[in-house]
Amino acid sequence: MLKGKKIVLGITGGIAAYKSAELTRALIKEGAQVKVIMTKSAAEFITPLTLQTLSQNLVYTDMFVPTEKYDMAHIALADFADAFVIAPATGNIIGKIASGIADDLLSTTIMAGTKPTLICLAMNDKMLANPIVQENIKRLKKYGYIVMESGVGELACKTQGAGRLPEVSEIVEEIESLLTPKDFAGQKFLITAGPTQEPMDPVRFITNLSSGKMGYALAKAAQRRGACVTLISGPTNLVAPPVEKLIPVRTARQMHKAVMENYKKAAIIIKAAAVADYRPKEFSKDKLKKAGKTLSLNLEKNPDIIEEIGKNKGSRIVVGFAMETQNLLANARKKLSKKKMDLIVANDLRQEGAGFQADTNIITIIDRKGKTESLGKMTKIEAADEILNHIKSLIKKKGGGRS
Repeated sequence: MLKGKKIVLGITGGIAAYKSAELTRALIKEGAQVKVIMTKSAAEFITPLTLQTLSQNLVYTDMFVPTEKYDMAHIALADFADAFVIAPATGNIIGKIASGIADDLLSTTIMAGTKPTLICLAMNDKMLANPIVQENIKRLKKYGYIVMESGVGELACKTQGAGRLPEVSEIVEEIESLLTPKDFAGQKFLITAGPTQEPMDPVRFITNLSSGKMGYALAKAAQRRGACVTLISGPTNLVAPPVEKLIPVRTARQMHKAVMENYKKAAIIIKAAAVADYRPKEFSKDKLKKAGKTLSLNLEKNPDIIEEIGKNKGSRIVVGFAMETQNLLANARKKLSKKKMDLIVANDLRQEGAGFQADTNIITIIDRKGKTESLGKMTKIEAADEILNHIKSLIKKKGGGRS
């Protein structure tokens, strides 16, 4: 989370500078404080007043203009920052930083800075492919700068190729990851998410209302905290986080197969998917036609994935979910014990702001010793971090937990 984080945003002279306004707004919305440094070339593409209005802070454009607070802006800004972000980063600023040149406020501030620095590439595809630019990028990475590769698509010059500034949402996520402590570094997670779909004919299926948001939030939070995440996902409309491995599935049996093939590689297993308990016993190869006032379906039971894992988990930490409409805690504790989980996350579908589809959740976390912690309404990414904090405590008690 970026609440209270201090970001110094450097903007250089490329056409993508106009996107820096959207980036500034997105960072402010996430709770960050933003101070902007613009090169003279950047001010030809977008006005300092625009960035000043959005950031609610003075925009710095010249190293030699005195300000009310700072005698030496480049030192004060370097001390202010929790992180530096250059977006867009042109070939010019990349070359300066790689060569140790400090001839304006932005390059001088970067040279004086010791905080994490994210460089978001944006330039013409031919400029990006220039061997000197590529060598400078390698040098920046060698020196510890985080270089975010450009996107691919239509460029301002009407050509197609690499060189587009990454999407604002992607940059914000990269900043979040950059500023998140890596307390799960090296830990291997397997996380399931989303619904399953159980087809009855080529056009119809049985499913549920799961959006996958909780599972995806867990995958994103674990990845931010340094984990190596395998995400097994049923059908969703979500953009997958940048996990190590994404395995898309549709049915419960497909999810069962994927989990069984991958769970032994993981030290922590989180089953957040809403897997269908039953599937149609028979599948019609042709579309079922309307006939009569009723239609009967014979259903058969799907494999219980988490129960099977619980029987063979070894030293792994297993976390499951219980969504209920009545007797929340009693049902959750029963499920926790029966399926040999280490933690269960319970929520009541009848509570406003909890459960399927919503961007928020209201959860109660229960461990095997019966300890219960009920949490108020929070975003799903905040809930994910709370769940991960409980897992971290379990790892400490077990004295490790890596696979």
